[in-house]
Formats: sequence, C-alpha cells, structure tokens
Amino acid sequence: MADDAANLLPHEQPAPPRLDLFIAIFCLVFGTAAAALAYRMPTYANQGGEIYTAPGLVPGLYGAVLVLLGGWLGVRAIRQGALSPREAPAARPSDQVDRRLALAAGLCLVFVVGLLGRLPFWLAAAIFVATFTIIFEWQAGLGWRRRLRRALEAVLLGLATGITVTLVFERLFYVRLP
Repeated sequence: MADDAANLLPHEQPAPPRLDLFIAIFCLVFGTAAAALAYRMPTYANQGGEIYTAPGLVPGLYGAVLVLLGGWLGVRAIRQGALSPREAPAARPSDQVDRRLALAAGLCLVFVVGLLGRLPFWLAAAIFVATFTIIFEWQAGLGWRRRLRRALEAVLLGLATGITVTLVFERLFYVRLP
C-alpha cells in the first residue's frame, strides 16, 4: 500500500482506512439495491425485445460494478487496519480538496444546465470531458509544449468519449440523447 501513497500528488493525503470502510459499505448496500431493483424491471422479452434493450441492463451493471468495487475497497480498508480500535480520527480534508470538489460540482452543473439541450450531446459531452481533464490534470511547472500536448490529448479524449457514448446509447440501447 506504500506504492499508493507514492503516486499521490504532494497536496493529496490518502483517506483513513475507516473512512474507506464506510464508503465501501455504502457502495455495497447501494449497488446491491440498484442491481436488485434493475433485475425487477421488465425485459420486454414477451414483446420480442432483445436483452440488451432491457431498461434495467445499465442500472444493473452499474449496481454490480459498485458491489465489486465496494467489496474491493472494503477488503483493502480492512487490510490497512480499518477495524483496529486505535485508528486516529479522520482528518478534515484540506481547503485544496474542498476547492477541487466544488470545482468538479460546478463543472457538472455547467454540463447539465448550460450544455445539455443547447448543443448536440456528443459535443456537450466532449466539451465537458475535455475541460474536466484539462483542469484536473493541470500540473504547475510544465513547459508550454507539454501543456499543449496534454490539452490536445484531453480534447481527443473528450471527442472520443462524446462520440462513443452517443453511438452506444443511440445505436445499441436505442435511447435518443438530447
């Protein structure tokens, strides 16, 4: 687990194991509920519908992924001492973490309120992903060529994401996106 700490940026601190355990429990409960409710949704098989067009498929997959990742996080937290009685209380997140969380929430709000419905979905998603990536991958001290390359990579990632999500939803799931 020391390798995880070595990959952190200087201002980031790993979450205390007990906090990870609580998050894991939440993910397990929420993922299980989502998967169970998705399983109960109609499949429209009696109307000739294909399994991949069932409305509960994507929520069920999300629920299953949450259960798997929650279990993984829980095991890791327990291995790091989440159940030991001597764990120090969780430290308050730094102002830097608070600012990053507020910025992420603000970008999501701009995407939902400002871009969706005003632009084609693929373009709105591309702008959101590229902007999010550029902002959160920004590193001080890089030369302008390196920054330009990283910005171009973010734009390509945004375009690939926007186009792929649009094609998957419209061609595979038959869901018209705004």
